[in-house]
Amino acid sequence: MKTPAIQISSLFFSYEARPILQDIHIAIEQGAFIGIIGPNGGGKTTLLKLIMGLLQPDSGSIQLFGNPPIQARARIGYVPQAIHVDRDFPITVFDLVLLGYQTNTFKLPPHAKDAALYWLEELGLIAYKSKAFASLSGGLAQRALLARALVADPSLLILDEPTANIDPHSRMQILSKLESFQAKKTLLLVTHDLKTIIEQVTRILCIQTQATSYLPNEVCEHFALGLYHTPLIPSPTPKVPCP
Repeated sequence: MKTPAIQISSLFFSYEARPILQDIHIAIEQGAFIGIIGPNGGGKTTLLKLIMGLLQPDSGSIQLFGNPPIQARARIGYVPQAIHVDRDFPITVFDLVLLGYQTNTFKLPPHAKDAALYWLEELGLIAYKSKAFASLSGGLAQRALLARALVADPSLLILDEPTANIDPHSRMQILSKLESFQAKKTLLLVTHDLKTIIEQVTRILCIQTQATSYLPNEVCEHFALGLYHTPLIPSPTPKVPCP
């Protein structure tokens, strides 16, 4: 049996004295595609930061592929929303994608430029490779950030609302590429657009201080309206297995 991609046990986290996440237990097998939903302020982004090792839990443990997050960072690709990225930083699209290589020596591997060109081509960005990142539309910028996350071939891809506020063509390109990774990479996708991903995901996690796991067919239409509640017939376990 493969080591779980993510194993979280008895996790608690607070900002100052305010509890954000309480008694989180999650197990995600390699190759799973997990949709993450929940209200604003419910702890979704905090959970992502803990998984990436940017925050430390008050108590409990997080393991990525059997290691602490800080030891697994090279296996993680992260896609933030473009609106949360400094668009004024003077960098070309090509150089932005190369930043996806995490290296302490500042020396890129020999194949790095070829990999960057490959992902620019795959995501319809090759014509923009020498353009300033700041000049891109929201949809093109989001595709560039996805290329940056993919260039080093991560095992775990974490996406924070990658299709929010972008054009339909870019949305379809991103979702089509994610669908092609099914069972090949472990995907965590935070979204408010349940209707778009519900047929692709393995499981849905609702983060609202605690974590509740749902099969796609257990997700109520109320969730698309931001009305989160426990399922009428809850899953027997809060863990998230691969099918």
